[in-house]
Amino acid sequence: MTVPRPSRLALALDLGGTKVEAALVDPEGVVVPASRFRAATGPDCTPERLRAALQEVVGRALAERGDAQLVGAGVGSAGPIDLRAGTTEPVNMPGVRGFPLVAAVRALLPEVPVAFRLDGTCIALAEHWVGATRGIANSLALVVSTGVGGGIIVEGRLLGGSGGNAGHLGQMRIRGRAEEPGPVTVEELASGPRTVAWAREQGWSGEDGRDLSRSAREGDRIARAGIERSAAALGEGIANAATLLDLEIVAIGGGFVDVADDYIALVQRAAEDAALFDYARRVRVVRSGLGVDGPLIGAAALIHRAELLPSA
Repeated sequence: MTVPRPSRLALALDLGGTKVEAALVDPEGVVVPASRFRAATGPDCTPERLRAALQEVVGRALAERGDAQLVGAGVGSAGPIDLRAGTTEPVNMPGVRGFPLVAAVRALLPEVPVAFRLDGTCIALAEHWVGATRGIANSLALVVSTGVGGGIIVEGRLLGGSGGNAGHLGQMRIRGRAEEPGPVTVEELASGPRTVAWAREQGWSGEDGRDLSRSAREGDRIARAGIERSAAALGEGIANAATLLDLEIVAIGGGFVDVADDYIALVQRAAEDAALFDYARRVRVVRSGLGVDGPLIGAAALIHRAELLPSA
């Protein structure tokens, strides 16, 4: 039996510290098979390389459209961003800070509307639409990977902020552990690369997060300490956010979440320990319901579920 193709599709774009990715997403929040393509970015990315990468992934994704109508393009980007100017200032890509991302996408797709948001807010939209926080009015979604990003849903709608940057939990300053030399950011303690770097400074000899995970499973105390240090920092950040916003649930995704089978449980415990009020301790920490599809589904939600966005 032939499966009917969707008649209306959104192009989703996700710009991150290591790659830019594109895919077509249907009105039910499903990524169309075979339409997903990526190109490398990285810390040495230039504006010229980024334009070429955008052109490549957009062209390849659209080649899978068939006769479906393209109703818009949703763009999620590492930040900070400037929502009004349509530009991005990605921390992990210094060479493209100030890049006119919206204008670049519009030049490739002049016939459809282009919507733009912080990548973390896109992930929050995705989880609220079809993921782990579906149907819950007050939630936070986080990604722990190259960095730590997030997005916030309050009373059933996206919290964007004046410039579109609400949800930057990774750049919140926290107390950290006793051995830290003063306040540090959540990202400095919790992200995958920073955790690996810390473990190596303590004498661990592995190379990346997969090595860290394997070492911890084999009983390496430094590797395990690095994982617990990451979870503690993330939990402290979540406790602060839950206290400020009275959240019900936090969904965590990203490649580093799989570093340990009990990583989510460690974060939950750390959040409870760091919270001062009972209502903040009640926040539930869960695994993302969407995995690697979350950023793209969230970017598509900017088009398919525009009613969830803040009022203009």
